[in-house]
Amino acid sequence: MNDITETQATLLLVDDEASILSSLRRLLRPAGYTIHMAESGAAGLDILEREPVDLVVSDMRMPEMNGAQFLEQVRKRWPDTMRILLTGYADVGSTIEAINRGEIYRYISKPWDDNQLVLTIRDALESSRLRKENIRLLALTTAQNQELAQLNTGLEQKVAERTAEIQQINSFLNLANDRLKQNFLVSIKVFSGLMELRGGTMVGHSRRVADLARKLAVRLELPAKEQQDVFVAALLHDIGKIGFSDSLLGRPVSRMNGDEMGVYRQHPVAGEAALMPLAELKEVARIIRAHHERFDGQGYPDGLQGAFIPLGARILSVVNDYDGMQIGSLSEKRASQEDARAMLAQGRGKRYDPQALDAFFAMIGAQAQEIALEKAVPAAEVRAGMVLARDFVGRDGVLLLAADYLLDAQLVKQIQDMERREGGRLTLYVRPDRHYQ
Repeated sequence: MNDITETQATLLLVDDEASILSSLRRLLRPAGYTIHMAESGAAGLDILEREPVDLVVSDMRMPEMNGAQFLEQVRKRWPDTMRILLTGYADVGSTIEAINRGEIYRYISKPWDDNQLVLTIRDALESSRLRKENIRLLALTTAQNQELAQLNTGLEQKVAERTAEIQQINSFLNLANDRLKQNFLVSIKVFSGLMELRGGTMVGHSRRVADLARKLAVRLELPAKEQQDVFVAALLHDIGKIGFSDSLLGRPVSRMNGDEMGVYRQHPVAGEAALMPLAELKEVARIIRAHHERFDGQGYPDGLQGAFIPLGARILSVVNDYDGMQIGSLSEKRASQEDARAMLAQGRGKRYDPQALDAFFAMIGAQAQEIALEKAVPAAEVRAGMVLARDFVGRDGVLLLAADYLLDAQLVKQIQDMERREGGRLTLYVRPDRHYQ
């Protein structure tokens, strides 16, 4: 099975407005794609029956058959074809329907950003290619194993040669799987970044909350899988607000009227619904739904109390409010760090889990002491035995090494090689380990 390169890929653009189809074709034509266009879902299905298509971009609002219904048919009849939805900010309900029924790869809000759309299509095609390559390699491994089973036990040399081939194939499989996992995490960060595109207090909020939530989960000694779930939930906890108007999104909670609060309180449910089709994010969705519950049972949407609230949601509640108080998303007046801690303390046992809150206070107290010890060090001067004081993030925004990571000689060499390869200066924030002199 031959891989399809990006420039050989075939796209189908579906929209009932000819002007939008023309705009999309002008944008995507320079990339070398083969492009088909249809002005209705039915016409799009006719093209798919005649032509092989790698990726479909469909508008949501179309007469007779909307985007959710069209992409559901594509998923059932051509499951290997990647699916992207174009939708307006106000169509959150229809978007959730499309995610559930059509299992789309990504949705993009209209009016779209040209660079974002081009990169999203490129990432979708790369994801499809990797999945097909993974299937091919798995099939090849199976065939090789069957061949090995049929070899005569006396042909020791031949068995050794085949074993070496299998080991090489397995290394390719591991590399492909690592890339899939990395792309999955990058996709989550891109999904989270959609909210930051709205500007205002949203910029940087999810990333700060995710960093604090992960560190608090580590401090509470949660298992590694639960730490990852808390981190991802924190990145995506506001995704249910994607359909909010700009005025509602920029209004502090304390200034919302009754109708606005009714809309606001639905965002944890909308966030859960958006993620439920992804089995890997089932627990993440539970955390997002419950992150506005209160320890005393007076929260929403379900009025859960105490230990009935997922621990990840209790962690997220503390760190989300801590950052929200300081950026002015909860109250019109922004709080200082000291005032935010005082307000959190007033909610101990009422709004917040005492165990999570106490651990958080201990953590930020320890962080304050560690910040005083941290030191900015050029990559060329990094030495084995140093401990990262901050996350080490690549230029593409991908987390390479988390804070508190103990650097060994091999990692130091890789970091310095990266600096030379990329041709720029890298700076790490470190603190000495007790064994480092």
